[in-house]
Amino acid sequence: IVVIAAIAAGIQFGWALQLSLLTPYVQTLGVPHVWAAFIWLCGPISGLVVQPIVGYSSDRCTSRIGRRRPFIAAGACFVAIAVFMIGFAKDIGHRSGDSLQNPTKPRAVAIFVTGFWILDVANNMLQGPCRAFLADLSSNDHKRMRIANAWFSFFMAVGNVLGYAAGSFSGLHKLLPFTQTTACDVYCANLKTCFIIDIFFLLSITITAITTVKETPITRKEAGDGEDNEGRSSGRAFFAELVMAFKTLKKPMWVLLLVTCLNWMAWFPFLLYDTDWMGAEVYGGKVKGSASQQKLYDQGVRAGALGLMINSIVLAFASLGLEPVSRLIGGVKNMWGVVNLILAACLAG
Repeated sequence: IVVIAAIAAGIQFGWALQLSLLTPYVQTLGVPHVWAAFIWLCGPISGLVVQPIVGYSSDRCTSRIGRRRPFIAAGACFVAIAVFMIGFAKDIGHRSGDSLQNPTKPRAVAIFVTGFWILDVANNMLQGPCRAFLADLSSNDHKRMRIANAWFSFFMAVGNVLGYAAGSFSGLHKLLPFTQTTACDVYCANLKTCFIIDIFFLLSITITAITTVKETPITRKEAGDGEDNEGRSSGRAFFAELVMAFKTLKKPMWVLLLVTCLNWMAWFPFLLYDTDWMGAEVYGGKVKGSASQQKLYDQGVRAGALGLMINSIVLAFASLGLEPVSRLIGGVKNMWGVVNLILAACLAG
């Protein structure tokens, strides 16, 4: 359980880099600030479509190496490819014909956006089977499943701390001097270095997990392929099952889903624009201003990333303490209600 949960650290390392650095970075490619939000749409869209389909497919996968491990391995490989495309977008764009004098770099933008969409799809492809694998390893034991989720949250926090720490350090490119090129300045080189580290970090954890944790393959019959007495396939389409699942949801589950939806409507934009807001509004810098304004903006971005790192340290300790604290205040429901109120008060502040 701990080894599989550790994959979350690799996933969140990349997510933390995305959330802290990519809104400022995309503006250096010449994408107007107002259009940055449209690029971020790929995350929710891919999550809405990819995660349920991947989950459905992995539940019914009859591969000889197991039903979760093929998706985890494929997801990690696609993350590595996408991260490489994002980190080297400026260099590839310049070699393809982007002018250094032109503030807008269309080829680099095209490579960046393509890599960004692949990254979000791959992250969703990786995260769903990881959680499902934890459920498999918990063997329908609810207490064990809560512990598995706590470890998953803990390693998410570890990945966030590492990612935001990397994003807040301005001299990281010195570890890999080759990252600074004609087309890629210091800011870009820092981002590129962070993503190269992310590739090695994620692949190392994933390879360790899928080689050390064994998984028993399932047969077609166990996969529930819906064959009737005559052997003909009568399996319903995924979306039909999804609609059926929503129809059978009880009222408490609808309330739970609604509040979770509202939580993310509030929290996700905060994560996306925290560093950009710090650079532009708090420090008063500009992405394309004078040298002093650019320096102020960069300092604000680093400060924002530092704040998110501290947030993740708190998350790491809180995730491991959820089980005992929830018992002290009368159960998980009370805990859930209290933390929602705290979240609302903090966002208002």
